[in-house]
Amino acid sequence: MRKIVLAGGTGYLGKVLSQYFLSSFDEIVVLSRYAKTSGGKIKFIKWDGVQQGEWTKELNGAEAIINLSGRSINCRFNETNKKEILESRVKSTQAIGEAIQKLNLPPKVWINFSAAAVYQNAVDGPHDELSQTEGSGFMFEVCKQWEQAVNSFQLPQTRQIILRISMVLGKSGGVVPTLLPLVKLGLGGAAGSGKQMVSWIHEKDVCRLAGWLINNPEANGVYHAASQNPVTNSDMMKAFRKACKMPIGFPAPTPAVKLGALFMGTEASLVLDSVNIIPRKSLSGGFVFEFPEIEEALSNLIGTSN
Repeated sequence: MRKIVLAGGTGYLGKVLSQYFLSSFDEIVVLSRYAKTSGGKIKFIKWDGVQQGEWTKELNGAEAIINLSGRSINCRFNETNKKEILESRVKSTQAIGEAIQKLNLPPKVWINFSAAAVYQNAVDGPHDELSQTEGSGFMFEVCKQWEQAVNSFQLPQTRQIILRISMVLGKSGGVVPTLLPLVKLGLGGAAGSGKQMVSWIHEKDVCRLAGWLINNPEANGVYHAASQNPVTNSDMMKAFRKACKMPIGFPAPTPAVKLGALFMGTEASLVLDSVNIIPRKSLSGGFVFEFPEIEEALSNLIGTSN
């Protein structure tokens, strides 16, 4: 029986992965901080993301575990939120590593999420998996400690993969549902200079890449979950307008972006900073993206959601 465990799998991307893996796994175990009713192939197990407990038994004999745990970064970076963002990622990763060490039948592969912010606001690029991670700022430090937590474990029976996630384009979560109303109101112009780079990936390709990494016995180490075609913010917004058939899009100057972020309780840096990565390792390994271009990705998502 093939079993996969999704730690922190009750969020948007966890739900997308759960549905995707229904066709290839006999059992999907979702580790959640909140009690939920199990049904069909999907089973929910409570965990706190810190302590060892009954949940560790679910890892024994599993094909894979994917750790998506982490407090949302869509918030103001005050001291309380920064502490939660960092600890929710690092402590859950440490808990999983410690659990795997003690198992008789450890998972064949452990995929631990990280983020493209490991190159936070790096204006050069594009960066591949061998590039130096010389970013700056809070999210860079989070990614650095997050990945160090994975690499602190030596697990001879378990392949360890760090999957650096870029901006995910999806129907029910991520940036698309947030930007769509603005674009339809004619407010879908460039943010700030519009020259900042945006790395992105269609939600289906996140799932397909995860499945490819699980089934590829040679896959190990760092991988980038991003299309091979990053775009400028200006070009991304142009693609949004095209998908919505909206001919106009008033731009948002930097002061307006900062004011809007304050009003929405988030950080302007999530929009204004440049992230420019490419997935060289997966491409050289033979992985083929279904949505390599942002125009077709947004057409697929927005055209089928209208």
